[in-house]
Amino acid sequence: MVRDKIDFGKMKVGELFVRQLIPNVLGMVFTALFIITDGIFVGRGIGSNALAAVNIVAPVSLFMTGVGLMFGMGGAIMASINLARNKSNVANINISQAVCMSSFLMILFSLIVCTFPEKASLLLGAPAGILPEATGYMFFYSLFAVFQSLLCVLPFFVRLNNPNYSMICLVTGTLLNIVLDYIFIFIFGWGLMGAALATGTGQIVAVVMLVVYLLRPTANITLVKLKMSLKSIRLSLRNIGYMMRLGCPAFFSEITISLMMLAGNFVFAKHLGVSGVAAYSIICYLFPVIFMLYNALVQSAQPIISYNYGRGVHQRSQRAMRMALASAVLVGIFFLFVSQVAGKSVVSLFITDTGNPAWEMAVYGLPLFAIDFIFFGINIVMAGYYMCVENIKRAITFTLVRGILPVICFFVLPLWWGVNGIWLAVPVAEIVTTFLIFITIIKERYKWKNLSGNSIPASLSQKQI
Repeated sequence: MVRDKIDFGKMKVGELFVRQLIPNVLGMVFTALFIITDGIFVGRGIGSNALAAVNIVAPVSLFMTGVGLMFGMGGAIMASINLARNKSNVANINISQAVCMSSFLMILFSLIVCTFPEKASLLLGAPAGILPEATGYMFFYSLFAVFQSLLCVLPFFVRLNNPNYSMICLVTGTLLNIVLDYIFIFIFGWGLMGAALATGTGQIVAVVMLVVYLLRPTANITLVKLKMSLKSIRLSLRNIGYMMRLGCPAFFSEITISLMMLAGNFVFAKHLGVSGVAAYSIICYLFPVIFMLYNALVQSAQPIISYNYGRGVHQRSQRAMRMALASAVLVGIFFLFVSQVAGKSVVSLFITDTGNPAWEMAVYGLPLFAIDFIFFGINIVMAGYYMCVENIKRAITFTLVRGILPVICFFVLPLWWGVNGIWLAVPVAEIVTTFLIFITIIKERYKWKNLSGNSIPASLSQKQI
C-alpha cells in the first residue's frame, strides 16, 4: 500500500500527477459503471415508468453532488494551501468544517424533501402518470442525501493522504450498490424503493470507510473536533463562506449540465419531435460520464497545484495544470475519434432498432456533437486551475459563460444552420469559451511582460496565470 504522507512539494510533478490520476480515473470508471448498470436494472427489472421517475429525481441528485463537490473542492484547496504553509492544525479544521457544514445542509435538505416528496416531484415536472413512482423514489432517495454529499466531499481529503484508499472506498460502495440493486429489485421485488435503498447502503459503507480513515491519528490530515465558542463559530462561518466561494464553480458545473440538458430537450422536441429527444438522450447519457473523467483530471491536479501555490512555487503549479490540460486534450481527441469511426456502434448500445428514426438522428448528430469533447475538457481544467489558485472570480466567470452560452446557442444556431445548428450548439459554446480563456491568458502574459520588461515574474499573484 502507498505510504500515507505524500510530499507535494518535493516529489516530481509528473509522478505526483500519475499517482493521483490512476486511482481517480478508476474510481470514476466504476462510478460510471454503476450509473449504466443501475439504469439497466431499473429499466429491465421495474419498467419504463420507473426509468422516467428516476429521471425526474435526477436534478435532486445533481444538487446533492454539486454541494458535495463545492465543499470538497473548496475545503481541499484551503487544506492544501495551509499544509504547504506548515499549518496542519488549520488544515484539519478546514476539512472538519467542510464535513460538518455540508452534512448540516444535506440533513436540512433531506428533511424538507422527505416531508414534501410529492410537491418536490411536481416542482420537477413529474407527469400525473408517474407521480406515485416519482414521489416514492424521491422520498427514499432523499433519505440518504447526507451520504451522497459526503461521498463527494471526503475523497478530496483522503487523497491528500492516500489516493489509492480513496479509490478502494468508491469501488467498494459501487460494487455493493450493484449487487444490492440486483437483490432488492430482482429477488426481493422492492421496486424503486429497493433501488434507492441499494444506492443509500453503498454510499453509507463507502462514507464510513472514508471517515474511519480520516479519524486515524497517523494520517497526514485528520478530522478534528471543532470548538463551539462564539469566537470559534464566527471564524468557522468566515472559513465556510470562503470555502463555498472557492468551490462554487464546481457546484455551478453540475447545474450548467442540467441547464444544457433541459434546453436541449426543449429545442430537440420543437424541431425533431420525440425521436429527436430520444436521440439527444444518448448524448445526455454520455456527457456526465465524460465529465467525470475530466473531473478526475482536475481532482488529480488540485492538491499539487494548491499545495505549491501555497508555497509560492508557481512553476510546479503550472506544470501540473499543463499536464491536466494535455491529458484533457488527449481524452477529448480519443472520444472524438471513437464518435467519428464507431458512432453507429455507440448509438446501438442505447437504441438497438437501426430502423428507428431516433437511431438515424443520433448516428448523424453524434459526430457533430463530439467536436465539443476537446474544448469541454480544456474549459473544465482551466476553471479548475483558477479555483485551485484562489482566483474565484475568473473560475466563476468561465464556468457561468460555458453554462449560459449553450442555452443561447440552442435557440439561435438552428435559425442559421437548421438541424446541424442544434447538434453544434454545445460545441460552438465551448469553443467560444476556450477562445475567451486563451485571450485572457494572452492578455495577462502581455501585461506582465510590459511590467517586468521582458519576462513574467517567477512568483505570480493569485490573479495571474
